[in-house]
Amino acid sequence: MAALLLGAVVGAAGTVMHRSEAPWGMVLALALVLSTGVAVRAWSGWITFIGYAGGLYFIVQLFAQTGPGGDVLVPAGDSLGWWWIIGSGLALAAAAFAPRRLFSDEPRERRVRHGRRGGTGPDAP
Repeated sequence: MAALLLGAVVGAAGTVMHRSEAPWGMVLALALVLSTGVAVRAWSGWITFIGYAGGLYFIVQLFAQTGPGGDVLVPAGDSLGWWWIIGSGLALAAAAFAPRRLFSDEPRERRVRHGRRGGTGPDAP
């Protein structure tokens, strides 16, 4: 439930801020989606990540609709709006398809480097 709420907050913040200072508002909004997606996936795994993605995408789509006063946060003919909607989905996909070993607490095995044979360095036999 917390991840769903976090996704909604990130989606709302990104939708409001993606047009602030072109192109830096978009870059920061997409970086927020990606970094929070990676954090949520590392936090509790796939179920939590799906909740985060659902909350984010629901709010982005909700805020893209015309409001009661006729105003809209993501104009239909605007390229920044399309970049935000598609880019947020791509940032979610990047977090979803990141390698599993990035989220593991298991220590990695240390690789043993073999020195050159016949050398005179400290690795020489």
